[in-house]
Amino acid sequence: MLDELKIDTSVVELSKKVEERLVDIFKAVDEVCEFNSLKVLNSFHKHQISEVHFNMTTGYGYGDIGRDTIEKVYADIFKTEDSLVRGQFISGSHALTVTLFALLRPNDTLLSITGKPYDTLDEVIGIVPNDSSLKSFGVNYEQIELVNDDFDYEKIEKRLKESFVKVIEIQRSKGYSTRKSLVIEAVEKVIKLIKEISPETIVMIDNCYCEFVDKTEPTEVGADIAVGSLIKNLGGGIAPNGAYVVGSEKLIKLVAERLTVPGEGKEVGPSMGMNKSLLQGLFMAPSVVASSLKTAIFASLMLEELGFKVEPKYNEKRADIVQNIIFNNPEKLIKYCQGIQAASPVDSNAIPEPWEMPGYTDKVIMAAGAFTQGSSIELSCDGPIRPPYIAYMQGGLTYQYGKLGVMKAISNIINQ
Repeated sequence: MLDELKIDTSVVELSKKVEERLVDIFKAVDEVCEFNSLKVLNSFHKHQISEVHFNMTTGYGYGDIGRDTIEKVYADIFKTEDSLVRGQFISGSHALTVTLFALLRPNDTLLSITGKPYDTLDEVIGIVPNDSSLKSFGVNYEQIELVNDDFDYEKIEKRLKESFVKVIEIQRSKGYSTRKSLVIEAVEKVIKLIKEISPETIVMIDNCYCEFVDKTEPTEVGADIAVGSLIKNLGGGIAPNGAYVVGSEKLIKLVAERLTVPGEGKEVGPSMGMNKSLLQGLFMAPSVVASSLKTAIFASLMLEELGFKVEPKYNEKRADIVQNIIFNNPEKLIKYCQGIQAASPVDSNAIPEPWEMPGYTDKVIMAAGAFTQGSSIELSCDGPIRPPYIAYMQGGLTYQYGKLGVMKAISNIINQ
């Protein structure tokens, strides 16, 4: 059967040796999975999840008890006052956009302390000109770069003492950059500094790809609001779309009224039959995130053994499910992504090629043979066609499928 998938014999032999070295690391991943599974199960029990919560609403969505209870569960898991969990969000980038427009007003300042945010926010902020951007509405934008993959505490302190900053944005995952993703301990340290100097500044976390990777979420260490996608970690590969925002009641009210209508906010928004998928996806999320982590760790050691530069290394503490493979060669990047596609359950016969994607400044190649379009909790791999030609791999509904995908992608390079 491995021959049918065209996986090279040398790759199979290497995988056996690699897995022997990963036993203890995989055990640690399972421990975090068990902790987060208990967190979810306890919340389901606390809010007495039952079949009635699977019912759908249409139209305005008044009185949707399933939707309202899901939002109580999310608030409980993130230890926040409130949450907004909606299928009306089309992506994590959409949820981030709605949140930024909800929190910021003309002449306010948005400060990113993790350098430039993910490419899809360039036109949202106004880094790339757009008449609908925050900049076009008079919102000021500044950024402070990371230093040696950590926050520049000195510059952050200096800037906060100069004038009031309304919102500080922290993107935990690396995005299309070469930096490391940010572990929860680093996030906690910088939030403490921010709140000591400017307690009224809103700390907003882009939490995409990071949920359930550790035992603690950013809102448990002082973040005012956090945002993530449901076709990533917390959707568990089952949610068909949507995103979440968690935080204080006051801030969630602003976000809800920006998503729907001022004066109506969270009271409207039909679930359209999604409630069961959202609940089941969240229930599966700890296990699926663990599988994604194991897939990334396996890929990291496999490719390191073959002489490629990887980040993070297999034995490093992880903040997200993303694995960087630095090819320094566009052909190898493309071949790796094509190998991931060829091992996918859906559209395995498709051959992805770099193209001009909406919201990106470079051509991007994306491999995602997924049950949900654009899902990155299912095994996927993508990257901009620009030096140093990095593949950003993430996801894996099960470790076994993820492992096969990595082996196929490596074989695709070897066969080249």
